[in-house]
Amino acid sequence: QVQLVESGGGLVQAGGSLRLSCAASGSIFSIGAMGWYRQAPGKQRELVATVTSGGNTNYADSVKGRFTISRDNARNTVYLQMNSLKPEDTAVYYCNAYIKFRLDSTRGYWGQGTQVTVSS
Repeated sequence: QVQLVESGGGLVQAGGSLRLSCAASGSIFSIGAMGWYRQAPGKQRELVATVTSGGNTNYADSVKGRFTISRDNARNTVYLQMNSLKPEDTAVYYCNAYIKFRLDSTRGYWGQGTQVTVSS
């Protein structure tokens, strides 16, 4: 069984920083793309950033220049460094990863979510 466990959310003032972490554990042969998504109240879940196993990154326009995604393949962990936070960044942040859990099987997994609240 595979689990994604997130940490690092919290309450911060506008202009502040937070760093989210997401560690994958369990029956893992390999991990492909990993990413962060967020969902604000009353809105659909949206992509924040992704990183491939080779380190290629992709960002939503709204976070470019402020957020940085990275991963530690040895620790099966993905990070999201969030700087210059704005109230509109307030949301539940979810980790996602495509994991090969058997030699012939790959699927996407989600973490449980971590709340990020930015006060004005």
